[in-house]
Amino acid sequence: MRPDDIRTATHCPYCALQCGQWIGPSGAVDARDFPTNAGGMCQKGWTSAALLTHPQRLTSPLVRDSRTAGFRETGWDDALGRVAGRLAALRAEHGPDSVAVFGAGGLTNEKAYLLGKFARVALGTSQIDYNGRFCMSSAAAAGNRAFGIDRGLPFPVTDLDDAELIVLAGANVAETMPPLMSHLSTARLVVIDPRRTPTAERAIASGGLHLAPRPGTDLVLALGMLHAAVVDGHLDLAYVDDRTSGFDDAWRIASQWWPERAERVCGVSAADMRTVVRLLATSSRRYVLTARGAEQHAHGVDTVTAWINLSLALGLPGRPGSGFGTITGQGNGQGGREHGQKSDQLPGYRRIDDPAARAHVGAVWGVDPDSIPGPGRSAVELLDSLGRPGGPKALLVFGSNVLVSAPDARAVADRLDALDLLVVADVVPGETAMRADVLLPVAQWAEEEGTMTNLEGRVLRRRRALAPPPGVRTDLEVISGLAAALDAPGEFPADPQLVFDELRRASSGGIADYTGVSYARLDAGEALHWPCPAEDHPGTPRLFADRFAHADGRARMVPVDHVEPDEDVDAGYPLLVTTGRVLAHYQSGAQTRRVAELAAVDPEVFVEVHPDTAARHGLADGELADVTSRRGTTTARVRCVPTLRTDTVFLPFHFGGAGAANNVTNPALDPVSRMPEFKVAAVRLAPATTGSTPGEDAGPAAKPVAHAGGSGV
Repeated sequence: MRPDDIRTATHCPYCALQCGQWIGPSGAVDARDFPTNAGGMCQKGWTSAALLTHPQRLTSPLVRDSRTAGFRETGWDDALGRVAGRLAALRAEHGPDSVAVFGAGGLTNEKAYLLGKFARVALGTSQIDYNGRFCMSSAAAAGNRAFGIDRGLPFPVTDLDDAELIVLAGANVAETMPPLMSHLSTARLVVIDPRRTPTAERAIASGGLHLAPRPGTDLVLALGMLHAAVVDGHLDLAYVDDRTSGFDDAWRIASQWWPERAERVCGVSAADMRTVVRLLATSSRRYVLTARGAEQHAHGVDTVTAWINLSLALGLPGRPGSGFGTITGQGNGQGGREHGQKSDQLPGYRRIDDPAARAHVGAVWGVDPDSIPGPGRSAVELLDSLGRPGGPKALLVFGSNVLVSAPDARAVADRLDALDLLVVADVVPGETAMRADVLLPVAQWAEEEGTMTNLEGRVLRRRRALAPPPGVRTDLEVISGLAAALDAPGEFPADPQLVFDELRRASSGGIADYTGVSYARLDAGEALHWPCPAEDHPGTPRLFADRFAHADGRARMVPVDHVEPDEDVDAGYPLLVTTGRVLAHYQSGAQTRRVAELAAVDPEVFVEVHPDTAARHGLADGELADVTSRRGTTTARVRCVPTLRTDTVFLPFHFGGAGAANNVTNPALDPVSRMPEFKVAAVRLAPATTGSTPGEDAGPAAKPVAHAGGSGV
C-alpha cells in the first residue's frame, strides 16, 4: 500500500456506540470492524466526513464590533485578546462567577478535563456545566445511589449478543444507535415507549412486546412489575438477601401498586406486566436497559431507580449473562461527565464538595484546594441566570447548541441576548453560534487526537487523519491560548497526550480511575475499561461480579413512588407532547441538517399525530400545524401515525427556529439530577398561522448575521 493510501483507524463522531471507522487521506470514510459495530455503521457514520469540507465550515475567527453589526473576520491574536480582555474586566468588576462556561458530552476526555480546569483555575468560576445534564444525569444519579458507581453499561456491549430477553425502557436504538441492533438480534425484545417506533416493530417481529404507557407514567409501570415479581413468586430472595439492602422499604411502596391499579394510571395491561416479569424471571440471559425515555423527566432519577429495583429483585445486576444498564447517548457522554465539566464534579468522578477530592486535584493542578470554587448551577439553572442580577454576564460555549438543545428555547434566547459577551467555539454557524459576539472555528474529529469513553466504559483513541483547514485551531489550543492570555496559574497544554497524562493523575483513586490507561496501551490495541487503577491493571470490563461499589458491597434498593408530571392536560392544552430523535439526525441537528443525504430524509420538522386526533383538531396529513404549550409554539408538518396513542403527539428535537421542539418543552427539573422534563408537556394543536415551512433550510449562511440587543465585546 502506498503511503498516500494509508488509512487512519478512529471512531465515528456521533453517538456513544463509537463505531470503528477508517478515514483515508482524502477524507473518505469506511466502516471498521470493531466490537461495538462489527463492521457496520448507520447513515450518520457513513456521511460523517461531509462536514470536513462543507462550504459553511468556519475557518476564521469572527467578531462583531457591536451587537447591531455583522461579523467580520479577524486574526486569532485579536479574537483571543478581545475575549480575555473582556473576561478580565468582567471578573474585576463583578467577581469570578460573572463568567460562565458551557461544555458538551461530545468533547474528548482531554477537552472536558481541560475545560473544567480552565473554568476553576484560569477563570476561578463555579459556573460551569454541560449539555450532558440534558442526557444522562438522571441515570447517573440513580446508578450512583443504587450501585455506588455510574457507568452506562457495566458490561461490554458484546455480552448482549446471545441474550434471550432484553427489556428496553425508553430506548429507540433502531433509530438512535442502529448498529447496536446487531447485538440484540437473538433476543426477544420488550420495548417500553409511548410510540410504536422501529425498535418496537422489531420487538413485535421477534415475538416480544411493545408496551405503550402514557407519557410520564413509566415509574408506575415499573412499580406494577415489581409488585407482580413479588406476588407471583419471582423474587430472587437469596440474591436480595445476599447482595442488596433496602428491599423492605422499596416493597412498602410497590406493594400498593398491584398491576391492575398501575394499569389504570399508565395504560399498560396488567396481563402484559405479568408476562414481562415472568419472561425476565425465567430467561437465563436477560437484561434491562434504560435510556432517555425513562430519564428525561422531572422525576427521572426515581423512574430509573424503579427499573433498578425491579432488576435487583430479579437478581440481574452482576450475574453472568444478565444485568442492568443505561444506553449512553452522546459520543463522549460517559467520559464527558467524569472529568470535571459538570458543575458538581472534579476529575475522576469526584464530588467537588469533598475535601479529600479537592486536596487531591488541587495538588495535581498546583493550586490551593481552597481556591477551587464549590458547586455551581446546573445547566438549565445556569442558562436561566445569564444576564440577570447576580448571574453571569459572559458565557463561553464549547461543542453545544443550547438555543436548540435546552428546554424553553424562547427563554434561552432572551438570556443569551442579555449577556455582555457570548463566545462560541464551533465548526459550523449553528443557531447558538449565530448569536455570538466572538465565533471561534475549531477542528473536527478527523483533525485531532484524543480519547473518548463509550457507553460500556471503554476508553478509545481518536486519531488525527487530516490537518484542519488553515486558520482553524483545536479546542485544546483555544483553551490553552485563552489561559495564556489571562495569565492563568498552572499549566494548560494544547498537546492532548500531555493533557491526558495529567487527567490520569487527577483521576487516580477516584471512582472513574484512568491511572492505568495510556496512549501507548490504547495504541497497542488493549481494550481498557475504567476503572483501571495501575499500568499493569487489565481494566474492568464487567462490574459488580463480586460486590457493588458501596462500602458494604451491597446495592441499594431505594423506595420511590409515582409523582405526576410537572404539568398535566386541561381544556386549553388537551394533549401530551413527547420529544426524541430520528434516524437521519443527531442532537440539535446543526451538523446533520447540513449533510445533503441526511437532510433529504427528514428536511423539516414534523409532528406525529394519531389520525383521529388530527381530525379532531382540524388537521390532515401533510398540513402544517402549530403545537403550542404554555411556553411557546413549534410549527411542524403533520404526519398521521395510526399506532400512536390518541392522547400523545411526538416532535423530533433536531430543528431550530420555529421548528424547535424545545419551544414547547418544560424546564421543570428533577430535584436530584436537575434534568429537565423533555418527555412530557401539555400542548394544543391547531392549523399553522404561518405558511412558511419550518426547518427546511440546512442552516444559516456561512457568514452569520448580527443579532439585536445587548452591548458589544
